[in-house]
Amino acid sequence: MNLHIPSSKLKPPLNWDRSGLPSWTYFNEELFELEAEELFRKHWQIACHTSDIPKKGSYVTFDLVGERALIIRDDENEIRAFHNVCRHRGSRVLDTAEGRCKSIINCPFHGWSYNLDGSLRGAAKASSFPVLDTKKLGLKTLEMEIWHGFVFVRFKPGPQPSIASLLERFDEEVSSYNHVDLLQTSPIDCSSKENVNWKSIRDVDNEGYHVARAHPSLNDLYGKNYYDEPFVNGVSRSYAPFNEGSGKLWSVIHYKKMIDQFASPHNELPRAWLYIGVFPNFVLGFYPDAVIFYQEIPFSVKETAIRGSTYKRTDENRTMRLARYLSERIDATAIVEDWHLSIMWNEGMKSCAYEGIILSDLEYGVRTHHDALRGILPVMTQEIEPPRGTVAESNKLSRKLSQNKAWWIE
Repeated sequence: MNLHIPSSKLKPPLNWDRSGLPSWTYFNEELFELEAEELFRKHWQIACHTSDIPKKGSYVTFDLVGERALIIRDDENEIRAFHNVCRHRGSRVLDTAEGRCKSIINCPFHGWSYNLDGSLRGAAKASSFPVLDTKKLGLKTLEMEIWHGFVFVRFKPGPQPSIASLLERFDEEVSSYNHVDLLQTSPIDCSSKENVNWKSIRDVDNEGYHVARAHPSLNDLYGKNYYDEPFVNGVSRSYAPFNEGSGKLWSVIHYKKMIDQFASPHNELPRAWLYIGVFPNFVLGFYPDAVIFYQEIPFSVKETAIRGSTYKRTDENRTMRLARYLSERIDATAIVEDWHLSIMWNEGMKSCAYEGIILSDLEYGVRTHHDALRGILPVMTQEIEPPRGTVAESNKLSRKLSQNKAWWIE
């Protein structure tokens, strides 16, 4: 299915503001603390796919801005999500990225144990404690939702609606990709940290204007037809129909050959790559041969890693496997190229010659993502960096001013 939006409807409004966020917003540590609280803790994050935790006791963990998530399949085959925090001393109860517990979760610090449903099973040397309430002292639950096989969590309540509501407009389009019937191809990967702000990475990913110049493989595959749709209610869609012809590069030529050999029902999928971006920091990708996700994991204002994974179809044959190998090869090249672009762009803002950006119509996705950021953290509208120690207070004041302005306009 191709839910193509006519190009006339993709054009930004006339005389729109082509400037981006002020450069200080990429380097200010106080602002990063606000981002950690208002963006990353209070918005949905993709955790894994259900195929990452296939059996009773299978689990996945991941860390984000000081928070620690644990997703596990319990004795009743239900998927549950918890804070990966022991109720005794706050240690991680599971300290590997994924694995399997046979029947209980054992904290490695002092041996407190939990059932797979999160309830407290017992404490080591229990006689040294008062009577412990096993119900109240179970692992703290995380808000969790599963959409088309993907597992999402949220550390704190926030402004986004449910995942089902947020992504409802993609249900029909995504359902054709057999998204639930997927298998893990390898453990979820998290790259090494790079010296770059997470927004610089997202700014590169939110536009296709650079594809023709910076991504030879992607341009050969779909560059002529690729388009981005702006963020609408925190979600965007990018669509990349394959170029006509066989292509020029070896990986693209053979990838298309493999796709042409797919049997039913996979030969009915669009010859295109579909990307769904979810505010603030992750993307789902749907290909004829695979399904992927990736997300920025910020460690500090200047350190970011990329976490993600690729999934194959349960009925994958040799032809589909070869196609997936080639798409992963094309993707891997583009990831390296984007890392380099992100770092160059991030560094450029430190130059005395830097005077801000001028966005193309093809970069309107960057603008709408920035608008979403400013909507949550209005201090980002300020061109001049607030004095040290005042960013949080400036944000509160900016929010009040924006609310008063909205009231006055009404």
